[in-house]
Amino acid sequence: MIRRFSKLVPLAFLVLLLSACSSATNHKPIDPNNGIWDKFFVGPLSSVLDWFATLFGGSYGLSILIVTVIIRLLILPLTLKQYRSSKAMQAIQPELQKIREKHKDNPQKQQEETMKLFQQNNVNPLAGCFPLIIQMPILIALYNAIMRNGDIASHSFLWLKLGEADPYYILPAIAALTTFIQQKVMMATQKNNTMPMMQGLLFIFPVLIFVMSMNFPSALPLYWVFSNTFTIVQTYIIYRPSKK
Repeated sequence: MIRRFSKLVPLAFLVLLLSACSSATNHKPIDPNNGIWDKFFVGPLSSVLDWFATLFGGSYGLSILIVTVIIRLLILPLTLKQYRSSKAMQAIQPELQKIREKHKDNPQKQQEETMKLFQQNNVNPLAGCFPLIIQMPILIALYNAIMRNGDIASHSFLWLKLGEADPYYILPAIAALTTFIQQKVMMATQKNNTMPMMQGLLFIFPVLIFVMSMNFPSALPLYWVFSNTFTIVQTYIIYRPSKK
């Protein structure tokens, strides 16, 4: 179960990337008549982006930053719940290892003892999955709001034209770097960070982000940079006390 859970993180990341691919190529205008998705998720987020852009003199770059921070703060309770679940699971790892070694030839007994250990310690092995799953629609809606808001594409931020790819590849490089740092920081909090799969993804995802950022409108990789930076700071703050 632990291994399955560890695989959910890269899987969730992959889902977000695929969503980004879809939203980057889908320029269908946001319309409440399109259905619940546009009416209750994408549309409201797009309006919030417009409101903050107006507040900051038409700067959609700052608007994306502010909305990203607000969204991440709103889902912070879910992140903390995921953190507590992870800590509880880590606390019983020694006992889990003993069970695996003792009943390595009897999978059924191993499963029974494992579930008994979970019950004794009030640990739900799937508890950490739910916050991640709940966050997905919110983040995907934000992707769509950014990519399908026609006003964003016509604005600039710093050297970037938000509706066009960065011709200097500076933003793709920053997006890839922050993705690498984010994964490195998050892996440092996990005891199973030496898993070959996790080590491989540490380098694969930044490369994917760089290639995608080279071809996507700058608004999307700009969001990745803001979101990654928030995650890096958040992870450091949350996990720092456990290293004292």
